[in-house]
Amino acid sequence: MTLDAGQAISPLGVLPPTGPTCVHLPLNVTPQELARYAVGLANARGGTLLVGADLVGQEAAERDAGELHPLMVTHAIFELSGGRLTVNVQHHRLPGGARVLAVFVPQAPYVLAAPDGAVIAWDGAHLVPVTPAEGEPQADQDYTATVPPDASLADLDPGEVARLRGLGRRISASGLPDLDFLRELGLLVPSGGALRPTLAAILLAGTPAALRAHVPQAEVCFYHHVNSEAEFQFREDLLRPIPALLTRLAELIQARNRFTPVQVGLFRIEVWDQDEAVYREALLNALTHRDYTLRDAVHVHHHPERLDILNPGGLPGGITPGNILRHQPKRRNPLLAEVLSRLGLVERAGVGVDKMYSLLLRHGKEPPEYTTYADAVTLTLHSPGFDAHFARFVARKQEEMQTLSLDMLIVLSLLAREGEATRATLARALQLPEDRTPRLLRGMEEHALIVRGGVGRGIAYTLSDEVRMALGGEKVVARSAEHGREPDRVHTPEAEASVRPAAPPRRSAPAQPRPDPGSGPSAAEVRAIALALAREKGRVRNADLREACGLNTQQAWRTLRWLVQAGLLRKTGTGTRDAAYELV
Repeated sequence: MTLDAGQAISPLGVLPPTGPTCVHLPLNVTPQELARYAVGLANARGGTLLVGADLVGQEAAERDAGELHPLMVTHAIFELSGGRLTVNVQHHRLPGGARVLAVFVPQAPYVLAAPDGAVIAWDGAHLVPVTPAEGEPQADQDYTATVPPDASLADLDPGEVARLRGLGRRISASGLPDLDFLRELGLLVPSGGALRPTLAAILLAGTPAALRAHVPQAEVCFYHHVNSEAEFQFREDLLRPIPALLTRLAELIQARNRFTPVQVGLFRIEVWDQDEAVYREALLNALTHRDYTLRDAVHVHHHPERLDILNPGGLPGGITPGNILRHQPKRRNPLLAEVLSRLGLVERAGVGVDKMYSLLLRHGKEPPEYTTYADAVTLTLHSPGFDAHFARFVARKQEEMQTLSLDMLIVLSLLAREGEATRATLARALQLPEDRTPRLLRGMEEHALIVRGGVGRGIAYTLSDEVRMALGGEKVVARSAEHGREPDRVHTPEAEASVRPAAPPRRSAPAQPRPDPGSGPSAAEVRAIALALAREKGRVRNADLREACGLNTQQAWRTLRWLVQAGLLRKTGTGTRDAAYELV
């Protein structure tokens, strides 16, 4: 961006002197050399690089920094930092007409190394090498607590600040003036003799221009697909403050959402394809805990049978899909997470994942599924296959004031799907060591929720007769795995709004029963058949297992996923059509 003469760095053309936060470079500096200084400054305190500062006061100059194009600089910095350093590059015209190039460099949240492993930092006078021992403390810094060098109060949108105040009306700071309110939340800090916004402030209440300048990677791309295999039918790219992002994403998802009414005595509960409380929690987790140092956006794919949220940055250190329920919470962006917690948008102390699990399992749905990569994580919320009888059972327990804990729901849900399970299988589902499950299982036996059979390592658990009867004998699935429904059971927000005032509660269409155990193989037999098919053919597909055992798509998928989680099969390919499973 080139500024006019009236927009010089200062009315007199005075530039900050070289020092701890400012580096003057000559006109003949190469983009690659400039990139080294940018990384060194980021590894220290952050600051400004100025090219051509010695031209101040000169009436005319044959050359100036205008010959150095901003894209050449940003490309060199991108290459040297591996895409982990985002800078703001601008040309400024000085009195007299000469142009100076200014590169505003934020402080890095952790030490940046060159591709060859070398680490350098600006010590106020020179670039110096940094040893691993010196660099280690940088790793714990909070990127969202940094202040962009050229950030100002003008980067904040008053309307978005008002939105934050509305969200935080229950906290004591809500009655303070705007600046004091933002300072109390830690979003404004003194810097350079003035109050300036942190990156967290820009993420929560920044103007469109500020978001583009400082955190363009905060964008969220929403896609809607008509089926699993088709390309997206609709796309909307969103670069807005987090509260506004959440509102718009909820509108996009809810416009394509449907629910099934389930009658429980005199009351009716509505089971949505995507429960709003669940997907809001999932989206907030993605926006709060993503790695904002990466230049990638969050991607949200809405399919009829699932919602996929693809998040830049893997799970924080030590957390895996197999321990996410039990691991001590870790916050990648502490300031941002703390502010959202104080405003009541996210759960404190890491209970958001528990909340998602509980809400899904209460409706007899699949728990959330995490897929991790080196630098990303995908959360999948499955839509089809909710169990109306299970939802009624849990609702009646609540009416009877019998609280079912999340651990109880995990056990009941697994046994309802699989028929029986060993203690080791239940421990994996609970994400607990096997020796920590007996107390829970004994308690569930005492409350007549489950029964134990067998001896020694052959001990297995099943649902009690009382629970099995409450679930309709052999459980009834409210929807087929192919997402088919009777026309009078399909509801959208628009349709419901038009009929709810006058229409009495509808009766659900007849549900489709699961296969009777006497007419088909048991869960253990199905797993054995799947392994046999994989051994004979080299791999087994969902369609192969459906044909061999008379299952529907969802039942076959559950069996194959169980075998993957047990370490007996590994999955190759994606989608129902292309996925195959091979022996480990």
